[in-house]
Amino acid sequence: MKRFSTQQAFHIGEPSEISAVRRSVTLLAARLGFDETKKGQAALVVTEAATNIIKHAQHGEILIRTIDDGDCVGIEIIAVDSGPGISNITLQMEDGNSTTGTYGGGLGAMSRLSQEFDIYSNYSQGAVLLMVIWANQIPKADQQWQIGAICIPIKGEVVCGDAWTTESDGNTLTLLVADGLGHGPDAAIASRAAVDVVAENLTRPPGVMLERAHAALHGTRGAAVAIAQIDEERGQLRFAGVGNIAVSVFENPGRRHLISHNGIVGSNLRKVQEFSHSWQSGSLMIAHSDGLATRWDLDAYPGLERSHPSLIAAVLYRDFVRGRDDVTIVVIRDIAGL
Repeated sequence: MKRFSTQQAFHIGEPSEISAVRRSVTLLAARLGFDETKKGQAALVVTEAATNIIKHAQHGEILIRTIDDGDCVGIEIIAVDSGPGISNITLQMEDGNSTTGTYGGGLGAMSRLSQEFDIYSNYSQGAVLLMVIWANQIPKADQQWQIGAICIPIKGEVVCGDAWTTESDGNTLTLLVADGLGHGPDAAIASRAAVDVVAENLTRPPGVMLERAHAALHGTRGAAVAIAQIDEERGQLRFAGVGNIAVSVFENPGRRHLISHNGIVGSNLRKVQEFSHSWQSGSLMIAHSDGLATRWDLDAYPGLERSHPSLIAAVLYRDFVRGRDDVTIVVIRDIAGL
């Protein structure tokens, strides 16, 4: 299962900012052991993505981070903007096609140079691109779970006070999202302590994990914590949460909000209650910290619900980030049987 680090966010609005993100991705590639060819590919991909943002949307962001999957290590690049969008993605993927308000031949180059590539855009709603470049071998695709996430510290902080993790045990996937009180290093200590509880208690139900997280976070600032456990084989979802981590499940039909109780894990745990729900193959789960506003609606973005989870997370980040706190958005799709 892929592991994701916290993202670095780079504002893109002028040529000097393109140079900055290109240098950063090149340094990251060198640290990860990319050879010269792969380092060049990473630099070119991020340069094309940033150039397109300036040319067609005036400003946007590039998000980069390390991902690993067993012995495979790579760089994930997400480009987001709120420009005019791409009216005909298929046509613009062909080299040489470029008209005002479209992205032109750069899309084809980015797709060819990336081992994973996806895009979401609707006319007038901007564009979001996902690109992954692996250092050596490409990991085998997960046949059960598709996961995407945004995890970014508040502006001015290097360390994110939010943390999240997923762990798989056979047909069961466990997700934990934690938001340490405040932000910065002290908040990160609390949220990371919550994350560590999952691997140590993987066979335990969410309610027990939450109680053990409460003990593990004693003496820290404390955190809001939500734990969801999906048993795909049994068609069951178990959930326990304390604090303001929002979790929703999209299934056919409808949307379900999961309930968390008030309190602070590690400090003021008033009540732990585990809920059990049915789970359908193909369902989508979205969990996020309060760094994201709650007024979002996937129905406002035609086709987005069927997109890669990373694109869903990036669109929500682009349009609903509060900007005054760390933000984490995790999107999980059950693809078994699809």
